[in-house]
Amino acid sequence: MKSEEFAAAMISYRREGGPLHTKSYAFAVRIVKMFLHFTENDWKLQTIYKQVLRSGTSVSANVHESEFAQSPSDFASKLHIALKEANETMNWLNLLHDTGYLDEKGFESMAQDCSELIALLVSSIKTIKSNNQTKN
Repeated sequence: MKSEEFAAAMISYRREGGPLHTKSYAFAVRIVKMFLHFTENDWKLQTIYKQVLRSGTSVSANVHESEFAQSPSDFASKLHIALKEANETMNWLNLLHDTGYLDEKGFESMAQDCSELIALLVSSIKTIKSNNQTKN
């Protein structure tokens, strides 16, 4: 894909309606609310709480940043960073659950959302790479 084609595609891209945009932002909101709930009750795991806050909100930030990427490879790179952050978030969610700081219901819900984001990101990255290879 040429830079001009990519720029035109990005201009016509409606991010507000896209599932990746919507789900990543909603997940970030849930992460912030979970963080606020944790920090009100217990600061023993402050470092882990901050890590899950950072990685969980970073997914949305990188998805948003990808929307104004300079090239298809930059776009894919930003989404790949979001994927790594989502995977890290899943690790922290598992750790909080396995240590009893995140109840079963909360864990299942957050893990489901995180898994959906991971699947969307993997699919998007594969599509970008496939489209890039067929255009070259």
